[in-house]
Amino acid sequence: MPNSPTARIAPQSLLDVAYRLDPVVFATDAQLTPDPWQARVLRSTAPRLLLNVSRQAGKSSVSSVLGLHTALYTPDSLVLIVSPSQRQSAELFRKLLAAYRTLSRPVAPIAENAFSLELVNGSRIVALPGHEETTRGFSAVRLLIIDEASRVADALYHSVTPMLAVSAGRLVTMSTPWGKRGWWYAAWEASRRGDEAWERYEVPATDCPRIPAAFLAEQRRSKGDLWYQSEFMCSFVDVTSGLFSADAIDAAFATGGDPFFPDLDRTLADSDDAADGFYDRAEGFAL
Repeated sequence: MPNSPTARIAPQSLLDVAYRLDPVVFATDAQLTPDPWQARVLRSTAPRLLLNVSRQAGKSSVSSVLGLHTALYTPDSLVLIVSPSQRQSAELFRKLLAAYRTLSRPVAPIAENAFSLELVNGSRIVALPGHEETTRGFSAVRLLIIDEASRVADALYHSVTPMLAVSAGRLVTMSTPWGKRGWWYAAWEASRRGDEAWERYEVPATDCPRIPAAFLAEQRRSKGDLWYQSEFMCSFVDVTSGLFSADAIDAAFATGGDPFFPDLDRTLADSDDAADGFYDRAEGFAL
């Protein structure tokens, strides 16, 4: 029985009921005292979650606890952890194992290693490498956790999400932004515009009480504003190597002008060529 205030006053059977009914109690006894946003994530029943959360603000901790709770209290569950690399998946899995051991292995293991855990209740947790061709073959997934989601390739995302179809499984995606590109950015924008398929959370570093303001100021000075905004402030900033910003291109297409030379387009529209019928904003030059 874990050494916690809850465990010291509750018989094991009642404690198990409390764990099953409230993942926040479960997380607290696993030595994660949830922030308010983490408590909302743990108690959420939404099928799709987007966690746009600053570095070191607790997104890996809360998702690992959620994965463990699912495996322990939903028998015969398959929980998959997917990241851009095996090392990253294994790191999140290590946090999950640490919580499992802190709670004194409340459901006995059949097999336990660096990348997977199999329990006597039929549940399995597997940490996978970030390659589309090596993640196929799983089915009836109860919970799919995608870590560093903004850096997970579209092909990998599209190969793993069908595994949720038959089981009506849940999808938890978490990351800091990495430019205005990819499936995760598209999902975030869709949710921002009101797509109810996703429940989204935005937690900048300034909302995390464990990250000192002095540290953030130093990071901003040393790393630059673009990096700081992306990694700590949850901002989808344009990739710096791009010649044109995504917003500029979208705005140009929305107005029907030239997406790459909007100023030239306006100049030509007001020129003598336009007056003489040689140039039309919608059609370009008519020679």
